[in-house]
Amino acid sequence: MSSVTFETQRTALADVVAIPVTPFAADGTIDEATHRALLRRLLDGGVRTLTPNGNTGEFYALTPQERQQVTEWTIDEAGDRAVFLVGVGHDVPTAIASARHAREHGAQMVMVHQPVHPYVSQGGWVDYHRAIAEAVPELGVVPYIRNAQLLGLRLAELADACPNVVGVKYAVPDAARFAAFARDAGLDRFVWVAGLAEPYAPSYFSAGATGFTSGLVNVAPAVSLNMIEALRSGDFPAAMKVWEQIRRFEELRAANGSANNVTVVKEALASLGLCRRDVRAPSRPLPEEERAEVAAIAAGWSV
Repeated sequence: MSSVTFETQRTALADVVAIPVTPFAADGTIDEATHRALLRRLLDGGVRTLTPNGNTGEFYALTPQERQQVTEWTIDEAGDRAVFLVGVGHDVPTAIASARHAREHGAQMVMVHQPVHPYVSQGGWVDYHRAIAEAVPELGVVPYIRNAQLLGLRLAELADACPNVVGVKYAVPDAARFAAFARDAGLDRFVWVAGLAEPYAPSYFSAGATGFTSGLVNVAPAVSLNMIEALRSGDFPAAMKVWEQIRRFEELRAANGSANNVTVVKEALASLGLCRRDVRAPSRPLPEEERAEVAAIAAGWSV
């Protein structure tokens, strides 16, 4: 195991980590043709890292069979044009089965969604991720951390047991906490991905992140890529120019506890004629009066 360096995976995480949407047809099923077209648009736009079954893909609203379909279609469509970070989660046996399915279809990494359980102990968090990581030692494993209580030392403990834990998607909205967590876990030991997308990318990059996730990239790949280029070159004023460009869009997504996080992205895509605006409960389409603002933002980006 020690001979595996996971360089491909590490490089792919230090980038715009796109979270594709899952488009639905009029009958409520996943629209495969549109799904593939949206993936091609991302790839043609320069995206090289894809996360099928992420939160922007409505992971928790998909059936187990649909999650498998999304994984298979994404890997089939992108082929060697991308590196895949497949979202897995739920109970441990389900997460392991999903990770093995991803491996069998050619994925290089899995992202482990935060454990969905009202009672998560620190040691139990380690146990949960360890069981999944040990089941797929050939894959890079990326915990998705949204728990502000979790200590960086617990992540270090996990990686001591599982050297395939190579990156972290950190999504606690607190840049100072991120800086401390990363240093407690081992700043140089992992690839740190700013898990709250473009709004947090500049502050998290200043503290050691080298990649960020994005749902906005579905709408405007060039905007997200402009930001990462600025951040890579250390040009924070240029990055903040992009930040100003995306601010309102991301504020709409984050409002009311991120109620419309996916909704706003799909509304923007719908305004560009790229997919239907349908989302699944517990999300809901935007009311008519709020659609024009999203359409105006998306139109401005596509100029």
